Amino acid sequence: MTDEGKGHGVQWDQEFDWIVVGSGGGGMTSALTAHHHGLRSVIIEKSAYVGGSTARSGGCVWIPNNYLALHGGLPDSAQLARTYMAATVGERTPRALQEAYLKHGPDMIAFLRDHSAMQFEWSRGYSDYYPEAPGGFADGRALEPLPFNGRELGPNFKHLRRPVMLGVRYTSISLRRVQIMGGLRRHWSGRRQLLRTIADTARNLLTGKAMLTMGQGIAGRLYYSVLRAGIPVELNTALTRLIQEDGRVVGVEVMRNFKPRRYRARRGVLLATGGFAHNQAMRDQYHPQPSQAAWSIAVESDTGDGIRAGQVVGARVDLMEDAWWGPVSQVGAQRYPNFSVTERSTPGAMMVNSQGERFVNEAAPYSDVVHRIHELHNGTGVSHVPCWIILDRANRESYLLGLAPPALPLPRKFFEHGDFFKAPTLEALAGQIGVPGDKLVASVRRFNAYAESGVDADFHRGESAYDRIFGDPHFRNPNLAPLTKPPFYAVKLYPGDIGTRGGLVTNELAQVLDRNGTVIEGLWATGNSMASVMGHSYPGPGATIGPSMTFGYVAALAAAGKISASMPAAGDAATVDAGQAGVSS
Repeated sequence: MTDEGKGHGVQWDQEFDWIVVGSGGGGMTSALTAHHHGLRSVIIEKSAYVGGSTARSGGCVWIPNNYLALHGGLPDSAQLARTYMAATVGERTPRALQEAYLKHGPDMIAFLRDHSAMQFEWSRGYSDYYPEAPGGFADGRALEPLPFNGRELGPNFKHLRRPVMLGVRYTSISLRRVQIMGGLRRHWSGRRQLLRTIADTARNLLTGKAMLTMGQGIAGRLYYSVLRAGIPVELNTALTRLIQEDGRVVGVEVMRNFKPRRYRARRGVLLATGGFAHNQAMRDQYHPQPSQAAWSIAVESDTGDGIRAGQVVGARVDLMEDAWWGPVSQVGAQRYPNFSVTERSTPGAMMVNSQGERFVNEAAPYSDVVHRIHELHNGTGVSHVPCWIILDRANRESYLLGLAPPALPLPRKFFEHGDFFKAPTLEALAGQIGVPGDKLVASVRRFNAYAESGVDADFHRGESAYDRIFGDPHFRNPNLAPLTKPPFYAVKLYPGDIGTRGGLVTNELAQVLDRNGTVIEGLWATGNSMASVMGHSYPGPGATIGPSMTFGYVAALAAAGKISASMPAAGDAATVDAGQAGVSS
């Protein structure tokens, strides 16, 4: 992608109105929107599978002021959403971009309800990540997809990207219900959820259903809608360059079946190719170190193609140093790591650095935990990569450890590669993981005192409603219990991610801007190809997929001539029919 991509004299193989590059949630939402407004669209997908990183995600979509939460009783409003964005994202991203997200996000959800098979439910109780901030809610704004039978895809089911947790295809269980079930050894709510899950799984297996939930639910429902709309999806088709005429992007060159093909785009091209999570050279160039592609759970095709293609035609980039971080663990050379969410928050577990010292509120939002790891690793001279989760037998008997059920012995393979350790004493455990034994013992003693009092004076664990999502209400502080019962365990953690958040700078219509801030005509971006509207913040579960789908929707409306940059601010426009949500005449 080193030439200028000039389009004069190009021999086009096919012509479309709207070319979407990438088949994740944002790409498919955009194609459906464009199709609804009369644009002939195509989806180009580099890999052999549809769904992108959306299909591997937990499947939450964070959309403030959405109709489902409002109908469920959440007292949200455009102004409260604006206040919360100001408190979390602040001025790191343009106000106009934030306003576009807040206005069109709810419209996008209503549009999909009325014009696709995409159906959500409010994930009540899945807190905003900063619920105590002005405008935040402990009940949260997140949505999750209703279960969808993947068999409805027919022979195309084999093209849907597989989930992180293979068993969920038969359980009909949402991410929020997985969280509830995690405390089954101590909570009746967890036991009831387990029984419901067993019953659902048995019924699905007996009836031959493959129920898609979480990210699979979003990807499966959108893919079904795309197929039903007759929108072509070209798999194994990689973007090689953008083609311009007189400064306007007019098409793409792709490599399909080892042959270059050129597709003309009469209205424009949307880059929804994801970020650069699996491009190690770009990680080395932009990220705080160490940063490894092997620590990302994003799909392997997430290699920065769209971002680099945009840069070739003069696009500006931003936020390239940041990602949607989260601590991860590994078992040997497994293909994808395990994203550590719940186990950091459970009573009787704590995190330490290479000196055996606590350094963070373990129950804080996962992106904040890794920001802290990077800050300390690169600023103090003390190694925090890897760091460790330390827990005792009481914790292991009561709560999930990753996907390992409580009480059952951990598989032998966990201990064969230097990732998991077990010892009868803390001193012995310290020797195995290479941290000073006296410091680890002192850290545990201090932690245990906080657990007894119920107050974490060092890092305030358990004070936020978000912390307590994964806690245990049987304790004075739902996130604290002393580590006293041997054997003790240690799990190695790395600063991983679910994708990168830096990308092409866009305006409020998702149009890509050049280095002078001028629109590159004919070029749009969304998802992790776009510099995130969230800046360096992570306001709630689904703050990745929510904006991706929203700005994919916005881009298609703009390309179809249905909205312009002079749109009203969030909450200022009169209520419109849901079928025409976000569309101006």
